Amino acid sequence: MNHFLLNREPLCAPVDQGPILFIVVNIVDFNFSHLPGSYAVCLETSESGGGRPSPDANPELLGQVYVGPYLVRQPELASIAVDNKGVAGYFLATTNSADFWQWCEANWWPTLRQQYPLTGSSDWNGQVIELIHNPPTAPPEIAEKYPAHFHIDLLPRAQGGGLARRLIDNFVRSAGVGVHLDVGKDNAKAIAIYHHLGFDIVGEASDSFYMAKFG
Repeated sequence: MNHFLLNREPLCAPVDQGPILFIVVNIVDFNFSHLPGSYAVCLETSESGGGRPSPDANPELLGQVYVGPYLVRQPELASIAVDNKGVAGYFLATTNSADFWQWCEANWWPTLRQQYPLTGSSDWNGQVIELIHNPPTAPPEIAEKYPAHFHIDLLPRAQGGGLARRLIDNFVRSAGVGVHLDVGKDNAKAIAIYHHLGFDIVGEASDSFYMAKFG
């Protein structure tokens, strides 16, 4: 059982702005049947307007960076949002970032680096392949003080019902250690939301802020 979810009642998310319609979004423990749908959510939520970021985008690449290693390494910490259309979102996490990154270097990245050698291309695929060879990690001082981190992505049909806040609050409360995440500097909406949830900016990279919170 996913111990970061304190209750698992279905969430009713509003649909559209016309007549009040609701779809039921359930939060379930991960199983491997959710893997393709989770990769698809990762790709679809990578652009603010939704949809593919590029017509020739490899649909697996981004999920190999931000989804796969979490679901393989620590599936017990994953929560999957599902509805009658399939996977509608996910919450993925680790409580020990340094250990997680070390595991990825030994078990996840080597095969992918052979499969996807660096191309030197600046197109979307080339940029994601660069992440496989140089995966994003927080500075050591942040990972040491705030060892846990998470990724959360929800399709629009799963948004608006308080689901994201519930998942994040439950994880922060249950993790037992400080929690960090990185947010793009140009994502003012997300920065404001995390500030509202009690996260503070504790560092920055060239194009992102590191935000963190103690449970």
